[in-house]
Amino acid sequence: MRAVLCEALGAPLVVRDVPTPEPAPGQVRVAVRAAGVNFPDTLIVEGKYQFKPDLPFSPGGEVAGVIDALGDGVTNVAIGDRVIAFTVYGGFAEAVCVDARALVPMPDPLDFETAAGLVLASGTTLHALKDRADLQPEETLLVLGAAGGVGLAAVGIGKAMGARVIAAASSDEKLATCRKHGADETINYATEDLKERVKQLTGGNGVNVVYDPVGGDYAEAALRATAWEGRYLVVGFPAGIPSIPLNLVLLKGCSVMGVFWGQFAARDPKRNAANVAQLLGWVADGTVAPMVSQTFPLERASDALAELRERRAQGKLVLTT
Repeated sequence: MRAVLCEALGAPLVVRDVPTPEPAPGQVRVAVRAAGVNFPDTLIVEGKYQFKPDLPFSPGGEVAGVIDALGDGVTNVAIGDRVIAFTVYGGFAEAVCVDARALVPMPDPLDFETAAGLVLASGTTLHALKDRADLQPEETLLVLGAAGGVGLAAVGIGKAMGARVIAAASSDEKLATCRKHGADETINYATEDLKERVKQLTGGNGVNVVYDPVGGDYAEAALRATAWEGRYLVVGFPAGIPSIPLNLVLLKGCSVMGVFWGQFAARDPKRNAANVAQLLGWVADGTVAPMVSQTFPLERASDALAELRERRAQGKLVLTT
């Protein structure tokens, strides 16, 4: 089979012919039709992620495909089932073996490209807004990096939960995408003062919830833009890990909350399964409309990662086999 390989950290990825893996007991083999491209993939190939696989390895933590082999003891799924699977790494390949418990049945109307880019971004977002922030109808949600994969998911899921959504991004083109996906207000934080614009849009009250998958220089301004007893969701740091004055947390009576969907899913699988079912229901009835903006063949995996690393991507990027 063909697989995208990282043979040296920081070096361009290559596609090689490698042996097709065989599932161990408790595993299944998934014939990959599409693989989601996520920001952790950019980190793992540079040796900057919390998991550091031995070289060479394939990146890719989220795939959609068809089960084509079962390991001993697997009874909950069958050959031919369409599934979404989570791998941490190894997904940028024509086949991957995964724990049979790390599967989500793929609804029939869903295509492989949409499915491959759906659960990690939207599952993270639903966990953040529902379980961590307890976002309520009529509250105001500020989304940073709102045109990216997780940001756009936050716009759509925030609207589904009844919030007023303010989308912040770095260009008018990206903000137009956010408006198409339901954003009520937009802020171009490359040309506007984030804190002051939020103040204008909220009558001086600030926002109830901040969803921050960006980090960097905008974090402090966003925290300063929170309302009394606001909730600040820490989702990721593609712009760098910020330093935040803790006196702001005291003065606003607000909460800063970490969001680690992978650990949540592992520690509370029943609640995560309920969230995924809710998410897939929203997608099925059109309440949430995921956006796959670009697909790439395996040979262009490095190009896809560069789109994310350089923050040019809108919506989700997906590799196809």
